[in-house]
Amino acid sequence: MISLKVISCLLEYPTEELWAHRDELIEALERADELPFTQAVQLMMFVRDYTGAPLLDRQAEYCELFDKGRATSLLLFEHVHAESRDRGQAMVDLMAQYQQNGLQIDSRELPDHLPLYLEYLTTLPAKERQEGLLNIAPILALVGERLKQRESRFAKLFELLLVLSNSELETQQLSEQVAKEARDDTPEALDAVWEEEQVKFFADDKTCDSDISRHQRRFAGAVVPQYLDLDSDLTSGVSK
Repeated sequence: MISLKVISCLLEYPTEELWAHRDELIEALERADELPFTQAVQLMMFVRDYTGAPLLDRQAEYCELFDKGRATSLLLFEHVHAESRDRGQAMVDLMAQYQQNGLQIDSRELPDHLPLYLEYLTTLPAKERQEGLLNIAPILALVGERLKQRESRFAKLFELLLVLSNSELETQQLSEQVAKEARDDTPEALDAVWEEEQVKFFADDKTCDSDISRHQRRFAGAVVPQYLDLDSDLTSGVSK
Protein backbone atom coordinates (compact mmCIF):
# COMPACT_ATOMS: atom_id res chain seq x y z
CA MET A 1 0.00 0.00 0.00
CA ILE A 2 1.78 3.08 -1.30
CA SER A 3 -0.15 5.69 0.71
CA LEU A 4 0.53 3.89 3.99
CA LYS A 5 4.21 3.55 3.15
CA VAL A 6 4.48 7.26 2.36
CA ILE A 7 2.73 8.26 5.60
CA SER A 8 5.11 5.98 7.48
CA CYS A 9 8.07 7.81 5.91
CA LEU A 10 6.59 11.22 6.73
CA LEU A 11 6.19 10.26 10.39
CA GLU A 12 9.86 9.36 10.69
CA TYR A 13 12.43 11.90 11.85
CA PRO A 14 13.05 14.04 8.72
CA THR A 15 16.26 13.28 6.85
CA GLU A 16 18.05 14.38 3.70
CA GLU A 17 16.94 11.14 2.05
CA LEU A 18 13.28 12.14 2.31
CA TRP A 19 14.02 15.54 0.77
CA ALA A 20 16.03 13.93 -2.04
CA HIS A 21 13.21 11.54 -2.98
CA ARG A 22 10.31 13.98 -2.70
CA ASP A 23 9.39 13.85 -6.37
CA GLU A 24 9.47 10.05 -6.37
CA LEU A 25 7.04 9.95 -3.46
CA ILE A 26 4.63 12.25 -5.24
CA GLU A 27 4.85 10.24 -8.46
CA ALA A 28 4.13 7.05 -6.51
CA LEU A 29 1.09 8.66 -4.88
CA GLU A 30 -0.23 9.71 -8.29
CA ARG A 31 -0.40 6.03 -9.21
CA ALA A 32 -1.88 4.91 -5.88
CA ASP A 33 -5.60 4.27 -5.48
CA GLU A 34 -6.01 3.49 -1.78
CA LEU A 35 -7.34 6.93 -0.81
CA PRO A 36 -10.28 8.85 -2.25
CA PHE A 37 -9.14 11.46 -4.79
CA THR A 38 -9.49 14.44 -2.44
CA GLN A 39 -7.49 12.80 0.34
CA ALA A 40 -4.86 11.58 -2.12
CA VAL A 41 -4.35 15.16 -3.30
CA GLN A 42 -4.09 16.32 0.31
CA LEU A 43 -1.34 13.80 0.93
CA MET A 44 0.59 14.92 -2.15
CA MET A 45 0.24 18.54 -1.07
CA PHE A 46 1.51 17.60 2.39
CA VAL A 47 4.64 16.08 0.85
CA ARG A 48 5.29 19.19 -1.26
CA ASP A 49 4.71 21.61 1.59
CA TYR A 50 6.60 19.61 4.18
CA THR A 51 9.71 19.11 2.05
CA GLY A 52 9.51 22.65 0.70
CA ALA A 53 10.94 24.06 3.94
CA PRO A 54 14.57 23.78 5.10
CA LEU A 55 15.36 20.38 6.57
CA LEU A 56 16.73 21.83 9.81
CA ASP A 57 13.49 23.70 10.41
CA ARG A 58 11.45 20.53 9.98
CA GLN A 59 13.76 18.58 12.27
CA ALA A 60 13.33 21.19 14.99
CA GLU A 61 9.56 21.13 14.47
CA TYR A 62 9.52 17.33 14.71
CA CYS A 63 11.46 17.25 17.98
CA GLU A 64 9.32 19.98 19.51
CA LEU A 65 6.16 18.09 18.64
CA PHE A 66 6.95 14.42 19.23
CA ASP A 67 9.83 14.42 21.73
CA LYS A 68 8.34 16.67 24.40
CA GLY A 69 5.69 15.24 26.63
CA ARG A 70 3.76 12.03 26.07
CA ALA A 71 0.43 13.24 24.70
CA THR A 72 1.67 13.19 21.10
CA SER A 73 4.17 10.37 21.44
CA LEU A 74 4.58 8.13 18.41
CA LEU A 75 5.20 5.16 20.69
CA LEU A 76 1.90 3.28 20.61
CA PHE A 77 2.25 1.52 23.95
CA GLU A 78 2.85 4.85 25.67
CA HIS A 79 -0.87 5.48 25.22
CA VAL A 80 -1.86 2.02 26.43
CA HIS A 81 0.58 0.75 29.04
CA ALA A 82 2.73 3.80 29.87
CA GLU A 83 5.39 2.50 32.30
CA SER A 84 3.49 -0.50 33.60
CA ARG A 85 5.06 -3.95 33.54
CA ASP A 86 2.69 -4.98 30.76
CA ARG A 87 4.58 -2.77 28.34
CA GLY A 88 7.65 -4.99 28.29
CA GLN A 89 5.67 -8.11 27.39
CA ALA A 90 3.70 -6.18 24.79
CA MET A 91 7.01 -5.15 23.18
CA VAL A 92 8.17 -8.77 23.10
CA ASP A 93 4.90 -9.94 21.54
CA LEU A 94 4.98 -7.24 18.88
CA MET A 95 8.60 -7.98 18.04
CA ALA A 96 7.66 -11.63 17.57
CA GLN A 97 4.94 -10.59 15.12
CA TYR A 98 7.49 -8.62 13.11
CA GLN A 99 9.94 -11.51 13.01
CA GLN A 100 7.26 -13.96 11.92
CA ASN A 101 6.64 -11.75 8.91
CA GLY A 102 10.33 -11.37 8.08
CA LEU A 103 10.76 -7.79 9.30
CA GLN A 104 14.17 -7.19 10.83
CA ILE A 105 14.38 -4.25 13.22
CA ASP A 106 17.39 -2.10 13.93
CA SER A 107 18.38 -2.34 17.58
CA ARG A 108 17.84 1.42 17.96
CA GLU A 109 14.16 1.14 17.04
CA LEU A 110 11.40 0.43 19.54
CA PRO A 111 8.87 -2.00 18.05
CA ASP A 112 5.86 0.16 18.98
CA HIS A 113 7.15 3.22 17.10
CA LEU A 114 4.22 4.15 14.86
CA PRO A 115 6.20 4.54 11.59
CA LEU A 116 7.70 1.08 12.13
CA TYR A 117 4.31 -0.45 12.87
CA LEU A 118 2.89 1.12 9.70
CA GLU A 119 5.79 -0.24 7.67
CA TYR A 120 5.04 -3.68 9.11
CA LEU A 121 1.40 -3.38 8.06
CA THR A 122 2.42 -2.71 4.46
CA THR A 123 3.88 -6.23 4.34
CA LEU A 124 0.55 -7.86 5.26
CA PRO A 125 -2.39 -8.91 3.05
CA ALA A 126 -5.09 -6.25 2.65
CA LYS A 127 -7.51 -7.69 5.22
CA GLU A 128 -4.90 -8.08 7.94
CA ARG A 129 -3.45 -4.66 7.13
CA GLN A 130 -6.82 -3.00 7.70
CA GLU A 131 -7.36 -4.95 10.91
CA GLY A 132 -3.97 -3.73 12.10
CA LEU A 133 -5.00 -0.14 11.47
CA LEU A 134 -8.34 -0.69 13.19
CA ASN A 135 -6.54 -1.99 16.27
CA ILE A 136 -4.79 1.35 16.72
CA ALA A 137 -7.64 3.56 15.45
CA PRO A 138 -8.49 4.83 18.98
CA ILE A 139 -4.88 5.93 19.46
CA LEU A 140 -4.77 7.52 16.01
CA ALA A 141 -7.96 9.46 16.73
CA LEU A 142 -6.73 10.67 20.11
CA VAL A 143 -3.24 11.72 19.02
CA GLY A 144 -4.66 13.23 15.83
CA GLU A 145 -7.08 15.38 17.81
CA ARG A 146 -4.30 16.56 20.10
CA LEU A 147 -2.21 17.51 17.06
CA LYS A 148 -5.19 19.28 15.53
CA GLN A 149 -5.73 21.38 18.63
CA ARG A 150 -2.03 22.26 18.59
CA GLU A 151 -2.53 23.39 14.99
CA SER A 152 0.04 20.90 13.72
CA ARG A 153 0.23 19.92 10.07
CA PHE A 154 0.73 16.29 11.18
CA ALA A 155 -2.92 16.06 12.23
CA LYS A 156 -3.72 15.54 8.54
CA LEU A 157 -1.63 12.35 8.42
CA PHE A 158 -3.55 10.86 11.34
CA GLU A 159 -6.81 11.79 9.66
CA LEU A 160 -5.69 9.95 6.53
CA LEU A 161 -4.68 6.89 8.54
CA LEU A 162 -8.20 6.74 9.95
CA VAL A 163 -9.57 6.94 6.40
CA LEU A 164 -7.36 4.01 5.39
CA SER A 165 -8.56 2.02 8.39
CA ASN A 166 -12.23 2.47 7.45
CA SER A 167 -12.80 3.09 11.14
CA GLU A 168 -16.32 3.86 12.32
CA LEU A 169 -15.22 5.43 15.59
CA GLU A 170 -17.51 8.13 16.92
CA THR A 171 -15.24 11.04 17.79
CA GLN A 172 -17.69 13.89 18.27
CA GLN A 173 -16.94 14.23 21.98
CA LEU A 174 -13.20 13.76 21.58
CA SER A 175 -12.52 17.41 20.74
CA GLU A 176 -14.11 18.68 23.94
CA GLN A 177 -12.37 16.05 26.04
CA VAL A 178 -8.93 16.83 24.63
CA ALA A 179 -9.51 20.56 25.08
CA LYS A 180 -9.81 19.96 28.84
CA GLU A 181 -6.48 18.15 29.08
CA ALA A 182 -3.53 19.85 30.71
CA ARG A 183 -0.62 20.26 28.29
CA ASP A 184 2.31 18.01 29.14
CA ASP A 185 4.88 19.72 26.92
CA THR A 186 5.20 22.99 28.82
CA PRO A 187 8.46 23.76 30.68
CA GLU A 188 6.63 23.37 33.99
CA ALA A 189 5.18 19.99 33.04
CA LEU A 190 8.51 18.71 31.73
CA ASP A 191 10.30 19.83 34.90
CA ALA A 192 7.73 18.00 37.01
CA VAL A 193 8.28 14.77 35.07
CA TRP A 194 12.04 15.14 35.37
CA GLU A 195 11.81 15.52 39.14
CA GLU A 196 9.47 12.53 39.33
CA GLU A 197 11.70 10.24 37.30
CA GLN A 198 15.06 10.83 38.93
CA VAL A 199 17.00 7.59 39.19
CA LYS A 200 16.73 5.88 42.56
CA PHE A 201 19.76 3.81 43.43
CA PHE A 202 18.15 2.23 46.47
CA ALA A 203 14.65 0.77 46.38
CA ASP A 204 12.21 1.53 49.14
CA ASP A 205 9.12 -0.21 50.42
CA LYS A 206 6.88 1.59 47.95
CA THR A 207 8.80 0.64 44.82
CA CYS A 208 6.74 -2.45 44.04
CA ASP A 209 3.55 -0.46 43.47
CA SER A 210 5.20 2.57 41.90
CA ASP A 211 4.41 1.71 38.25
CA ILE A 212 0.65 2.07 38.55
CA SER A 213 0.70 5.12 40.82
CA ARG A 214 3.18 6.92 38.55
CA HIS A 215 1.01 6.22 35.53
CA GLN A 216 -2.08 7.49 37.33
CA ARG A 217 -0.40 10.73 38.38
CA ARG A 218 1.04 11.46 34.96
CA PHE A 219 -2.20 10.84 33.10
CA ALA A 220 -4.52 12.42 35.63
CA GLY A 221 -7.14 14.29 33.61
CA ALA A 222 -5.91 12.92 30.28
CA VAL A 223 -8.19 11.30 27.75
CA VAL A 224 -7.88 7.52 27.44
CA PRO A 225 -8.15 6.07 23.91
CA GLN A 226 -11.78 5.06 23.66
CA TYR A 227 -12.98 1.65 22.45
CA LEU A 228 -9.54 0.17 23.07
CA ASP A 229 -9.28 -3.18 24.82
CA LEU A 230 -6.41 -2.53 27.19
CA ASP A 231 -6.14 -6.24 28.00
CA SER A 232 -5.19 -7.19 24.44
CA ASP A 233 -2.07 -6.35 22.47
CA LEU A 234 -2.13 -4.20 19.35
CA THR A 235 -1.40 -7.09 17.02
CA SER A 236 -4.23 -9.35 18.09
CA GLY A 237 -6.02 -8.67 14.83
CA VAL A 238 -3.08 -9.10 12.51
CA SER A 239 -1.47 -12.30 13.66
CA LYS A 240 -1.26 -15.06 11.13
